[in-house]
Amino acid sequence: MTQARQHSIQVVAHRGASEDAPEHTLAAYTKAIEDGADALECDVRLTADGHLVCVHDRRVNRTSNGRGAVSALELAELAALDFGSWKDSEESPDWRDREFTSVLTLERLLELIADAGRPIELAIETKHPTRWAGQVEERLLHLLGRFGLNDPAPDESAVRIMSFSARSLHRIADAAPTLPTVYLMQFLSLRLRDGRLPAGARIAGPGMRIVRNHPDYIARLHKAGHRVHVWTVNEPEDVDLCVRLGVEAIITNRPKQVLSQLGRLS
Repeated sequence: MTQARQHSIQVVAHRGASEDAPEHTLAAYTKAIEDGADALECDVRLTADGHLVCVHDRRVNRTSNGRGAVSALELAELAALDFGSWKDSEESPDWRDREFTSVLTLERLLELIADAGRPIELAIETKHPTRWAGQVEERLLHLLGRFGLNDPAPDESAVRIMSFSARSLHRIADAAPTLPTVYLMQFLSLRLRDGRLPAGARIAGPGMRIVRNHPDYIARLHKAGHRVHVWTVNEPEDVDLCVRLGVEAIITNRPKQVLSQLGRLS
């Protein structure tokens, strides 16, 4: 694999530099930017009072000192929680700074990217409690519009929307047809084995398990005209496999290590 090909693979920081800092915190995304990540990945959920926050789980129990569902809590209640102390903070004093470990809104993350001083893309995964039915996409597109990001020219978007829900991507494609959409896959279904994607999806997002077990599937996706963004790629041998298969993006908890493996760090 040529050095030029390795450079063309986008390195995406999964929930920020989440191996080194608490996921979905300002600390994790600041470190990912410092480490040289090409793009950042985040999950978004809607709070009870209508704010989009970067939290993966339905409940805050695992990643904070609080309890309860994100969709049942207001932003002020989430802001009172500590989203950093669950992870060992010995190596990073920033984790003990409340600014770096408070709940992160998507708006604040967009501001961080705007102030980064270099182009950084954002991959946003939508999460869907049943009670919100389509409001997540509606609020998301409204917020992106405030930053001038919801109607990009073709192939010039700094943002892409990802989901395991084909319905969610279809909503996005209907409302903002030029926004790239990524269909995430944990398992390879029989109906998609030929390389097709659901309506509204433009990019394939297979998990690393699919890539390991069905490496020929990547060629079928490429033959069907789809780019391939693989998650979550942390092990050196998995990075090598993704490079050999020619995927377009690697989503990883370890952006600095992957960049180094690709020969992109001095």
